[in-house]
Amino acid sequence: MPSQISNNEQFYQKVAELVRKILHEEAENLFAEKIADFVRNNELKAKELSLIERVIRVEEELKSLRVIETERFEVTEKRFEALQRELDARLSALHNEVNARFEAVDKRLEALHREMNTRFEALHREMNARFEATERRFEVLQREMNTRFEAMERRFTMLQWTMGIGFSFLAVLIAVIKF
Repeated sequence: MPSQISNNEQFYQKVAELVRKILHEEAENLFAEKIADFVRNNELKAKELSLIERVIRVEEELKSLRVIETERFEVTEKRFEALQRELDARLSALHNEVNARFEAVDKRLEALHREMNTRFEALHREMNARFEATERRFEVLQREMNTRFEAMERRFTMLQWTMGIGFSFLAVLIAVIKF
């Protein structure tokens, strides 16, 4: 029996060792599988956490960029408002200057118009005086020409009578001489 016990013990030891090996292998496989699942799950979670962290950083950057852009837009808007005020002031000054120039031009044109009216009136009076003088001269010339034509007519009438009397006298003389 002692050899049987030792055989049994040896058998139990071998079975225990075999069971331990099988359990150890199965436990290792099961642990490896569980650890691999755990690692996979944790890797996915780690990737998700990494992505979430990246998304958060990107959102923070976008937020800071929006703040920077808002500040830039505000500065640009202030600059445009200042430029608009400056342009308004310049245009107002230019408008006033142009109005003043137009008023000066209007005054000069009115003065020129008055001066031209006085010149035209003086010229009109002078032309009327010239026309009247010319009309009087033509009237005088007309009278002189009438007197010349009347004198000429008297001369022709006298010449006509003289020639008539001369031809009559010659005819009478020829008639007397012929008889």
